[in-house]
Amino acid sequence: MIQAEIKINGRSIGPHQPPYVIAEMSANHNGKLEAAFRLIEEAKKAGADALKLQTYTADTITLKSDRPEFQIHGGLWNGRTLHDLYAQAQLPWDWHKPLFEHARKHSITIFSSPFDTTAVDLLEDLNAPAYKIASFEAIDLPLIQYASRTGKPLIISTGMANAEEIAEAVAAAREAGCQELALLHCVSGYPAPAQDYNLRTLVDMRERFGVITGLSDHTLDNTTAIASVALGGCLIEKHFTLDRQGGGPDDSFSLEPADLRHLCQGALTAWQAVGQVTYERQASEQANAQFRRSLYFTRALQAGEQVTVGDIRSVRPGLGLPPKWLPKLMGLRLNRPAQLHEAVAFNHFDLNDLNPSGAPHVP
Repeated sequence: MIQAEIKINGRSIGPHQPPYVIAEMSANHNGKLEAAFRLIEEAKKAGADALKLQTYTADTITLKSDRPEFQIHGGLWNGRTLHDLYAQAQLPWDWHKPLFEHARKHSITIFSSPFDTTAVDLLEDLNAPAYKIASFEAIDLPLIQYASRTGKPLIISTGMANAEEIAEAVAAAREAGCQELALLHCVSGYPAPAQDYNLRTLVDMRERFGVITGLSDHTLDNTTAIASVALGGCLIEKHFTLDRQGGGPDDSFSLEPADLRHLCQGALTAWQAVGQVTYERQASEQANAQFRRSLYFTRALQAGEQVTVGDIRSVRPGLGLPPKWLPKLMGLRLNRPAQLHEAVAFNHFDLNDLNPSGAPHVP
């Protein structure tokens, strides 16, 4: 059975709700508290539902080591050690309280990704409404369980994780008491090419693990994220910055405010377009229904005259009989006169001639 929805800070999230857009601050504060404040304000203006932080220090996420395995080879951060990178990117812990207060002042939800148990403790003191487990931590089952025991909604990104590892993460969360769980399909490339996303995985993930799903999107534009909504994605997370040229470790693959606004608008439009299964005529079609094809007389006929080929045509507008009746009318005689360009109606004919076993269905 698939979980219908979760709720974060009073906002329901699920297939029957508009997509939940999370602006990921990550390291895009670039060491400036005022920039972090502005990111909160701009996320709210753009229409995001939440602003997300990352809560760690270089020492809680890695070791200060120059050994080869602690160095980054290739990619965006080539040549740096993990400790050096995270020391630059970390959000000071004493910033968390003012940032939470600023978000509440501007009426936007704020929560974070904890990277160890001490981060969960800090966020609990701030009454964080939810937790997000980053892709690199999706295999840290003790951390998942520790966050789950808070009773808060939990979102787990699945970048690099295979199906077995995702199943273990889900089981760990459930066993620790998590009642509201969402999975984000993710490709942990920075940036990631759209062709690596295989969005159909969203559908399988929802059915396989019985949870609502969404997308943590590291592509450079909004196409992939908006497309995910059509496949049932209920949440979208994108990195967010004030300036892609800001020089920070995550700036280059993040959305600027105008991009985030377009994402929020596009995701909502996609969700509205997906809608539900229906074959009913829509409100926007009603006025045009009269211009569908129907049957009209192409010449004036007297009562008793026989209809021959060319006397009746299927044309617009749609006020006459449906075109499906055209072959059945050939050879019949009229029981009343027909004017030139008059709409063909059932009462032009003897209904017994149309259907000897009884009157035809009149639409």
